Amino acid sequence: MRKGTLMPDFWTEQLEKGLAEMELSASPQQQRQLLDYLALLEKWNRAYNLTAVRDPMKMVSRQLLDSLSIHALLQGDSVLDVGSGAGLPGIPLAVLHPERRFTLLDANSKKTRFLRQAKLELGLDNLQVEQARAERFQPPRSYDTITSRAFAALPDMLRLTRHMLAPGGCWLAMKGVVPEEELKALGREFHYEIHPLVVPAEAGQRHGIVLRPAL
Repeated sequence: MRKGTLMPDFWTEQLEKGLAEMELSASPQQQRQLLDYLALLEKWNRAYNLTAVRDPMKMVSRQLLDSLSIHALLQGDSVLDVGSGAGLPGIPLAVLHPERRFTLLDANSKKTRFLRQAKLELGLDNLQVEQARAERFQPPRSYDTITSRAFAALPDMLRLTRHMLAPGGCWLAMKGVVPEEELKALGREFHYEIHPLVVPAEAGQRHGIVLRPAL
């Protein structure tokens, strides 16, 4: 742990148990980074209201494990987390996948300030933070996967970010129950796959929606 980091003792146990249930491998250093991120998020959340989850008993499952539940659905080397907010799912995924490049995009200056501090304190060299509206952001390179946990309805997410998707790339949206109306609104312009997600200690439905442009 970073010197001076304070966190509940049960976080370590919850994280180890959750990773085991999800059959995810994380080194001791990666587990320390994940918990350091959670402690930093809890500290900043008191002043900046970065997330709605404030119960320490639920933070490991709803913020770390939930974010990591889509790791197997990522595609390619470059990932954009659009509307990243407090860095979910981008930061936990960047910790777990140091071989990939992650960009966290958000228009809110307070949130991007936190994201840059998290990048610095966690030593995440594979992570870049950008402050801009999605429709106005012009990255130097397009992305293999564009993901989001709480950015917009599916039609809006695809419309606002399509210019950033690499050829052959995909969108990966995190949802609770299957968003049937949003999927119907896509028409025949996109293909999609629905993947149920399992998040330890969470009873609610979770799904990963993988979308690609129709050929």
